[in-house]
Amino acid sequence: MLIGLLTKPDFLQLLLKFLLTMSDSDDDVPQLSAAALAALQEFYAEKMTETKQEQPALTDSYTVGSFKEDWHMSQFWYSDETAARLAEEAIQQAGKQGRIACVSTPSVYQTLKQLESQREDESHCVSSVLFEFDRRFTAYGHEFVFYDYNNPLCLPEHILPQSFDVVIADPPYLSEECLSKVALTVKYLTKGKILLCTGAIMEEHARKLMGLKICSYLPKHSHNLANEFRCYVNYDSSLLS
Repeated sequence: MLIGLLTKPDFLQLLLKFLLTMSDSDDDVPQLSAAALAALQEFYAEKMTETKQEQPALTDSYTVGSFKEDWHMSQFWYSDETAARLAEEAIQQAGKQGRIACVSTPSVYQTLKQLESQREDESHCVSSVLFEFDRRFTAYGHEFVFYDYNNPLCLPEHILPQSFDVVIADPPYLSEECLSKVALTVKYLTKGKILLCTGAIMEEHARKLMGLKICSYLPKHSHNLANEFRCYVNYDSSLLS
C-alpha cells in the first residue's frame, strides 16, 4: 500500500512538505539528510511530469491515442478508420439531436467529439456520453460516467433508463460473465439500437443475450489483436453487408 501511495503526486507533495518542516524543527527529531531530501524532491518532480503527460489538454484529448492504452485494463484502441466508421454509424442511427452511449469505447467517443467539432449544421448534432472504468477520462467532465461492469446498473441518478438512441459497447473481456453484465447495462440505456464490438467467439452469447447479428464489417485496432474481432447489431445496418 505504501508503494502505491508513493506513486501519487498529491501524497508525495504532502510527504515532502512534512519532511521539509521536520528538517527545520528540533534536533531531537529524526531528520532526512540533505541528499535524501533532494532525491525525494527530484522523484516528486518526475512524477508530476509523468502525470501531466498522461493528462493531455482537453483540446488534444479527443485524438484517439491521446491517452495511452493500459493493457492491464484490457484497453486496445481502434484504428482511426474503425473509430471513424463506428462513430459515423452511431451518428446515423441516433438521428438528429440523438443521444449516443459509448460503453467502454473511448476511441469512438473521441471520434464523435472530433466529428462534432467539424459539423457546421448544429441542428444535426448528436450528444454522447462515455461510460468508462478508467478515471483518466474524467477530463471529459460531465460527459464522463464512471462505469464498472461488475456493477452493471450502478449508474448516477441522472442516467435514466432507455435514454439513449443507440448504445455502442465493447466489453473489456471475452467471457460470458463479462458480456452478460455489460448486456444489462446496454439494455438499461438503449431505446432499442445496439452496436456491440467483441470477439468472434462471443457470437452465440451476443445472439442469446441481446438478439444481435454478426456483421461482415471487420473492425481493426491500432495494435493487432490475437483474437478475431467482430461487430454485432440488432437493426438494419450497412455494417451487415
